This record gives sequence, structure tokens and C-alpha cells, in this order.
Amino acid sequence: MPLPICYLNGAYLPLAEARVSPLDRAFLFGDAVYEVIPVYAGRPFRLREHLDRLNRSLAAIGMQAPLNFEQWAELCRELIARNSGGNQYLYIQVTRGAEYGRNHSWPDGLIPTLFAFASPLEPLSKELLERGVAAITAADTRWARRDIKSTALLANVLLKRLAADAGAYETILLENGRLTEGSSTTVHAIKDGTIHTPPNGAHILPGTTRDVVTELAARLSIPSRSENISEAQLRAADEVWLAFSTRGVLAVTMLDGRAVGGGTPGPMFGRLHRAFDSYIRELAQTPAL
Repeated sequence: MPLPICYLNGAYLPLAEARVSPLDRAFLFGDAVYEVIPVYAGRPFRLREHLDRLNRSLAAIGMQAPLNFEQWAELCRELIARNSGGNQYLYIQVTRGAEYGRNHSWPDGLIPTLFAFASPLEPLSKELLERGVAAITAADTRWARRDIKSTALLANVLLKRLAADAGAYETILLENGRLTEGSSTTVHAIKDGTIHTPPNGAHILPGTTRDVVTELAARLSIPSRSENISEAQLRAADEVWLAFSTRGVLAVTMLDGRAVGGGTPGPMFGRLHRAFDSYIRELAQTPAL
């Protein structure tokens, strides 16, 4: 259930009262980008990295950033405070705006629509940490610019539904015999003590939580590699992890009905999860931006 106060075009107001034009290009074309930022104890997590990704997405669709870093940070602080702080996550969306009509090629001078709201950030349950989650695989049917965090997520929605219908947590995507990512996650395959993740590029979204995993692995002296991962390598992995903003890192213990490793979260997952929790506490003592 979302928290009660949102931000819309310069105003803070009850989410239930927020209204935008049906001619907004986000509604008509999915012509918008978004970002999701976790908040721990009232402090945005990796705020600059999330804002950097938002700016890259905006630049990729030919839009200028409507706010600078400091203005975004102030918006986040105010929205967090108006929703009583604590642990939550922020959803920020920037659309190209609305015109009086519908045209594929947008006219100059549109005023972007800025929208943000907050939701509770629930901690991982003991069951998820101890048992892990199930995943299935499917062909990657998304568009060619997955590095843009676009609101046009119909393919992702349908792929996520495949997992739900199969009683699984996530759909892990394969393209031309190689791993790309999950329908809403980054995927890590661990083999012989090394973390493997597909390289950044147009075919995957650069993951902010993925970067945290890489940094923490270096702290723990765990080797990590960014390289192509075949379907066979994925299925032969000792451990498989999902990384995403609202959950951190989760272990996949069943893949297409078969156990991953021993069928329970592996020892490297335990090390990484503990390091992730420590890192959150460490950042709590530093400025958000």
C-alpha cells in the first residue's frame, strides 16, 4: 500500500487526489522514464547513483533533466519527511508532458510531468533468507534499448506474470542462448567462488544494486567478472542471486523446478547479505548526496 503523500509538478498532495492529463505522453505512448530509490531510516540509498541513472535515461530519450542533483535531493528529503521517514522506497517518474492531441513525433516546448510517491520498504522475511526463491526462465521478448529505464514495461509485466503463474518469484531471461537479466532484477551466477554478471550494454539495465554487489565483493576479496553467461553456465551455477533496489539481494534456490546448488541459499550469499546489511548501516552516518 503506497504512503499517503506524493509529489506532482511542484506540489505535495494526497496521492489519492493526484491527477494528470489523459493526453500526457506517458499515458498515450509510455513516453517517460522512472527511477526507484530505496530509503533506510529516512536516508536515500545510493542517491547519486540512482539520479545518475535517471539522467542517463532522460538523455537517451532526448530530454533535459528538469531538476539538478540538489533539487532532486530536496524533493526526496521532503517526500520522505512528509511520509514519516523510516524505511520506504521512492518512485520517481518524468514524462515528456502533454499536448492537445496525439502525435508520435512530439512538438517542441512540452512541459515535463514530474511525479513521485513513496511506499513502505518491507524487510526481507526470515523465510526468504533461509529458503531462497524459485525462478523460471523464458525468452527475452523486450525491446532493444533495455538500458533506458522506460515506463513502457508491458513485456516485463507479461514476463513477470509467467513467474507468478508458475508459482515462482522471478522470470530469468535468455536471448540467443545467453543470460540477460530478470524481468525486474539483475542476475548473478556464482561458480567456483567467482561472481559472474552479464556486461552492461543496450541489452540490460545498468543495475545500481548490481554495482553494490560488485563493490562489496571486492571488500570481501570475492572475485567478480562482467562477461557473457551462457544458458548452460547459468544452469550449472553453484548459486544464483537476484539484485534489485527494493530487496537488495535474494538467492534463487530453484530454477525451472530444479535445485540450484544444494537447494538452499549458499555460503557466498550469506557473506554478501551480511555485508550488504553492514553497508546500509555504514552509509547511515554519511550525507545522502
